[in-house]
Amino acid sequence: MSIQISDTDNKAVVFEKVRNEIEKYNFTIINEDQTRPWGGFFVIDEDQANEFIKTFFSHLKLDEVQITNKLSPKILVVAPERRLSWQYHFRRSEIWKVVKGPVGVKISDTDVEGELKTLHDQDFIKMEIGERHRLIGLDSWGVIAEIWQHTDQNNPSDEDDIVRLQDDFGR
Repeated sequence: MSIQISDTDNKAVVFEKVRNEIEKYNFTIINEDQTRPWGGFFVIDEDQANEFIKTFFSHLKLDEVQITNKLSPKILVVAPERRLSWQYHFRRSEIWKVVKGPVGVKISDTDVEGELKTLHDQDFIKMEIGERHRLIGLDSWGVIAEIWQHTDQNNPSDEDDIVRLQDDFGR
């Protein structure tokens, strides 16, 4: 995936470019959210999770990714100089691959934020269940392919499975 985003592009233009690129790969977008103060995301049809993994995580085998029957693919779009909450989850692990960077990431096993790591195009990171993490937009828009690895087959993770330790937007 090769997305050409200019520093002068506004949020609507960035989302249109990302949407067009997702559609070139024939992925079905089942939800799009541009309302997040940090940017937003595209939710891809879970029936296409295997194809999503082949496209964005070709270095991984499906059995390395699949913990239960359910995988949820998403594309995250993070605005320049914006941060997602410092958070963790009880019912999912996450795998990220930078599609357009650079972006910043902080991770830690404790509630204390770790050091800022800069990830560039094609860089990959995995957060285990309970591992604290934060995605950070740096000087330009960032685009990340994400897989939610649901760890509880009977109670899959959702947006309510976010424990926010710190949030710039008071959520």
